[in-house]
Amino acid sequence: QVQLVESGGGLVQPGESLRLSCVAHGVLFAGSTMGWSHQTPGKQRELVATLTYDGKAFVTDSVKGRFTIFRTDRKNMVYLQMNSLKTDETGVYYCTYMEHWGQGTQVTVSS
Repeated sequence: QVQLVESGGGLVQPGESLRLSCVAHGVLFAGSTMGWSHQTPGKQRELVATLTYDGKAFVTDSVKGRFTIFRTDRKNMVYLQMNSLKTDETGVYYCTYMEHWGQGTQVTVSS
């Protein structure tokens, strides 16, 4: 059974950084494509970044140069480093694997 558990969210001011973490259970992690999605109230979940097992990364245009996705296969973990955060990046961030996602971690960017 796939279980994705996110952590690392919190309250930060605009311009600050956060690192989100996700540990994946029940996943053939070494061969997987992992990702992060973002959702704000009333809006659809949007893909932020993905990373394949062989290191191919996708990052959506709005966060290029500020967000980085990386992974540690021996720990079954994927991370999202978020720098220079903006207020409209507030929301719940979800770790994703295929059609699965975790419970999410709340990120609030506010002064």
